[in-house]
Order: sequence, then structure tokens, then C-alpha cells
Amino acid sequence: MEKFEELREPMDMPDPHFPIKVHHSACKEQGVVIFPHHFHEHLEFLYIVAGKALIECGSTTITASAGDFIVVNSNELHYGVSLSEDLYYYALIADISLLHSQSVDAAETKFITPITQNRLLLQNDIGNDSKVTASMLAIVHELEQREFGYELAIKSELYRLLTLLLRSHVATILTKDEYAERMKNIERFAPVFQYIERCFQGELSVDLLASMANLSRFHFSRLFKELSGHTVTEYITMTRLGKADYLLRHSSLTVSEIAAATGFNDIYYFSRTFKKHKKVSPSTLRGN
Repeated sequence: MEKFEELREPMDMPDPHFPIKVHHSACKEQGVVIFPHHFHEHLEFLYIVAGKALIECGSTTITASAGDFIVVNSNELHYGVSLSEDLYYYALIADISLLHSQSVDAAETKFITPITQNRLLLQNDIGNDSKVTASMLAIVHELEQREFGYELAIKSELYRLLTLLLRSHVATILTKDEYAERMKNIERFAPVFQYIERCFQGELSVDLLASMANLSRFHFSRLFKELSGHTVTEYITMTRLGKADYLLRHSSLTVSEIAAATGFNDIYYFSRTFKKHKKVSPSTLRGN
């Protein structure tokens, strides 16, 4: 359970009694990890203001450009990489308990409770939806201006945002048993993701990782791709390349030393793989 919690991002709110906040994030380098693999219980809405980014939500991979809107469901593993030198985006994070009714009503039982329980899942890739975007930007504006009554305005706009998403962008509705199975798999695989993050330099066989999850190689590989969107090999390679990218930008190690430090025994294979995924060679990045 402790390793499971390491993947869970602590979610401090500026006002615990009104749990919603917005981050304004910018990245001026291509290929940089803008947030590592993690999850949290809150809903997160991403809006790309400028530039491009690759966003992974569970098994869904999205190449997002300016104007695109993305939903990260509760307890959904997500990850992001900048694809341009002018990336700027908003991340709105909301605890949907903010919308709970004091008494049981249709809105509560049909929508708010299933969302809170992670049984009603929204599509991740919303794309360029002007109504959805306008609703999120209205919330961002209210959070920034904090004029008298902004709490009422935000709650009403959050209801509107969810209504728009529920009408056009519902992915699936899970039964209680399906939800329990989903959470069991997240908990089972958390130590695996943490182990890869810590021990990326060494030999990481599928059999070793499968044994950590107490699964057969076949079932492990299937569930791993379902949760992360990648095969085990792809995920390990991405992790190593992310570490190498950081070292190329922030250390004085040579390219050969960085390749060895990130689990690549062949400098030529490292260079080819890095250029294939990052669209720039390690030596070029080091020279910038």
C-alpha cells in the first residue's frame, strides 16, 4: 500500500473548504517531461493555450495542440511531454465533492456520485470544443479575479462544464464490480511503476516485473498495456529516455556516460532511439 501511495500525487488546495485550483504552466523546451506518471482522486481538465504536448491518460495517447481540451479522470494514470518550445497550458483541478448535494436528488445519484466513485468515466480527448473551453475559461477567470460571489459562479460553471461533457463525451459507465477491479489493478501495478522509476538503469525483465504483481507473464503484459498504454519494453524505454533527456540538459556528463547511466549499453542504439523518440539527436541537444 505504501508503494501504491507513492504514485498518488498529494493534492493540497489553497482553500480546503473550496477544493478547486488552477495552474498556469509553461515549457520552453521540446521533449521535456511536464509531469511524470502519477494519479490523484480529483478530476483534472487541461487546456492547451499555445504549443503542442503529448498527454497520456491510461491507455489513451493524445497529441494536443493549441485550443485542445483534455479530461483526466479520477485515479487515472497520466503523463505529459512537451512537443514544442512554446507550450503553455492551464490545468484545472477540482474535487467533485464540491458539487455534492445536502440531500439525495437526481443530479446526485445519477451523475455526481458515479463521477466521485470513478464509475462514470469521461472521454480523455475532447479536442477543440468551444463550449467546453468557454466554460473552463470562465472558471479560470473567476478563480483569478475572486470577485464577490466567485464561489457561486464557479460552482454553477462547474455544473455546466460537467453537463457539457456528460452530454457529448462520456466514455463508459462502470459497474461497482468493474470499478473494484480497476482499483485493484492500479494498486497491484503501483509497485511495478515505482520499481521501473527507481531501477531503470538495470535489467528489467518482464518475468521479474510480472512476479512483483503476482501475475503470469501473459496477464501482466496485457494489464500493463491496458493501464499505461504501452508495452513493458516501450514504457521502460520511455522512462530511460526521459532520464537521459534531463541529464543532457542539466549535467556535465558526456553522451556516452549518460547512455550508460540510463541503462543503454550501446551508445549507437541509444543515439538512434533517442533521436527516433525525441526528434533530435543527443549530441545536438547537448550542443544547444
